[in-house]
Amino acid sequence: MSGLFGSVSFWIILVLVLIVLWIIITANKLTRKRMKAEQAFADMDVYLTQRYDLIPNLVSTVKGYSKHEKETFEAVVKARNAAVSATDMNAKIDADNNVTEAIGKLFALAEAYPELKANENFVKLQDSLESVEKDLVGARRYFNAAAQAYNFATKVIPDCIVAKIFGYQPMSMFTATEDQRQNVKVDFEN
Repeated sequence: MSGLFGSVSFWIILVLVLIVLWIIITANKLTRKRMKAEQAFADMDVYLTQRYDLIPNLVSTVKGYSKHEKETFEAVVKARNAAVSATDMNAKIDADNNVTEAIGKLFALAEAYPELKANENFVKLQDSLESVEKDLVGARRYFNAAAQAYNFATKVIPDCIVAKIFGYQPMSMFTATEDQRQNVKVDFEN
């Protein structure tokens, strides 16, 4: 076995070069997928910010009609402030779930006040919030799809080897909370 292609060292070098190239290509693929998911989260964060900006006006409007519902208002404001101050992706996801629950309670409270439901300012705020909520649904779906593609890429063989070497961690996804999964109670007797 003489010559350049017959030497053992050539084949060892070739195999090492191919392994290094595979590692680089895989790491770049994982980075692209992670960046796509992070961009999807950033896009969704714009809608979350719009939502958080509407909440103080909504609370103020409802407060004028139902002064004795202090706990509900405090819960909404507390959830909103926690969401605004959340710094990492997981904290924002958890905080947003709390905001969703708090807003649901606020709207349920508004149902008890017919004059509030007829208030033009409340109706405008509610319409604005519903519009943002629809945009958020689409943004969450897109983020979850991007995060799922990234998470899948970090788990499949052989890419999971590179993911483990370079510390690629799975991303959290938006999921419904236990309260959101509960059946809605409807009372036709009142």
